[in-house]
Amino acid sequence: MPSESPARPREAVYEQTVDGFGTVRIVPLDPAADLDLIHRWVTEERARFWGMLGHSREQVRETYEYLDSLTTHHAFLAQRDGEPVALFQTYEPAADPVGDCYEVRPGDFGLHLLIGPACGAMERGFTGGLLKVLIAYALADPGHQRIVVEPDARNVKAIERMVRAGFELGPEIDKPEKRARLAFLSRDRVERRG
Repeated sequence: MPSESPARPREAVYEQTVDGFGTVRIVPLDPAADLDLIHRWVTEERARFWGMLGHSREQVRETYEYLDSLTTHHAFLAQRDGEPVALFQTYEPAADPVGDCYEVRPGDFGLHLLIGPACGAMERGFTGGLLKVLIAYALADPGHQRIVVEPDARNVKAIERMVRAGFELGPEIDKPEKRARLAFLSRDRVERRG
């Protein structure tokens, strides 16, 4: 991953060291300080399913400032050994348009994940290793009973990655901005898988 440390040190909301992988810290996104980084990430062709291709810097900043103003939606940077490696968003499905597309259960917790561009060759097992930490973070709150993701239905790579991580596929749904594929990962399933 590129060496682009955030503009100022931030307290992590979660930190985990994984043998053979490194230390992953999840820190709140700062829409102004992180703008150069996130604008580049979300507007690259590889991030087309993120839905922000063609967005100006101002549009990206405004989007994340709005997200930062909500109590139900949050944006974070995932850092590995001090380097930003992913944009990670969480949300309460009942307070999100996805909640109109399926029967939200108490304890549902939504996630969006955009892996940053690799610096050189992609490291084998990187996404799986990072995803394990993000799942651990999501389930660190005992109130979160099931993780909900809804990648673009055309993003076969992301859907297959979620299945390998233990997610169970749900139906395809129509949202205003995309046709998505729901997938769910329950706390019980994570605990059974060890």
